[in-house]
Amino acid sequence: MVWGIGEGMFLMFQPLYLQQLGADPILIGGIIGLTGAAMSIVHLPAGYLSDRLGRRPLLVIAWFTGTLAAWVMAAARSLPVFVAGSVLYAMTAFVTVPMNSYITAARNKLSVGRALTLVSAIYNLGAILGPLLGGWIGNRFGLQRNFLVAAIIFILSSSLITLIHPQPVEPAATSNGRQRFKQMLTPGFLGFLTLTFLAMLVLYLPQPLTVNFLQDERGLDLTTIGTLLSIRSLGIVVLNLLLGQVEARTGFFLSQVAVAIFTALIWRGQGFPWYAAGFLFMGGFQTARALVYAQARALVQADTMGLGYGMIETALAFTIVLAPPLAGALYTLNPEWIYAVSLPGIALALLLTSILLPRIKGV
Repeated sequence: MVWGIGEGMFLMFQPLYLQQLGADPILIGGIIGLTGAAMSIVHLPAGYLSDRLGRRPLLVIAWFTGTLAAWVMAAARSLPVFVAGSVLYAMTAFVTVPMNSYITAARNKLSVGRALTLVSAIYNLGAILGPLLGGWIGNRFGLQRNFLVAAIIFILSSSLITLIHPQPVEPAATSNGRQRFKQMLTPGFLGFLTLTFLAMLVLYLPQPLTVNFLQDERGLDLTTIGTLLSIRSLGIVVLNLLLGQVEARTGFFLSQVAVAIFTALIWRGQGFPWYAAGFLFMGGFQTARALVYAQARALVQADTMGLGYGMIETALAFTIVLAPPLAGALYTLNPEWIYAVSLPGIALALLLTSILLPRIKGV
């Protein structure tokens, strides 16, 4: 929750700050895609190491590295230095793999879907406050100050993560790494990865430049945008708590519907109430991510859970590699095209997942 406050202060404001540093929409999309590429290379090693060494050491490393990256971004006065800090911060996304593995192992009698969505909801309680604070500070003191305050908050969060208890390493996790990797590559698991990758790609496409769209095309200021981002976090909390109670496949389908509603409301809505409703449904994207993991748990063994989750997160990271440059190109041609293209894509993804996604009991 503490980390959510700090991250919420700057993460969704980054496209606007990149614009202030001189980046155009295509370059902004390329930079966000670069951070996605940085994410994509860290998840498999993180999954392998979390299976072999335990999850706690990787969680602590991720927290402290993220804090360092925030200080680099706060100190940056040029686009190249800021991008370097952003890439370093993006690489700490490997935390998702050991964290989700840790939660899955510690969930007790909760279903995987409910446990993962519950923890995500707690994080986003902090992320509700972060954008409100970030919008207020950004309007009065400039967006650069957001990164400084967030970096200070991250020091507190990093001190708290050291208090978590270690978990035992599964005995079979000491087997040959190549052998363990091969046993993951079943047709069912690869088909699941492909299908969820395509769905998450179109779900993410309308998001990277939405704050730029609202500022440049709809004339909203940073305080208003910060309020909308807080509503997004509230939407994540609400959708996680609601959809985490139902079967993961059904929740995943409804999460996609929520993002489709967000896309339509931002594209066609006029005025703050429409945008607020849209950002509430935007939270469906994060809920969908959690429910991808919930469905995948039945496809992986306990001793390869970290590696399996690493493969999933690698596939999802590639959506952040591909979607932002495409969004930047569409935005340059016509800002509204990012929504006009996304909606049919989401409709197609809904059709494919409703037909092809397997129904797995107990998740």
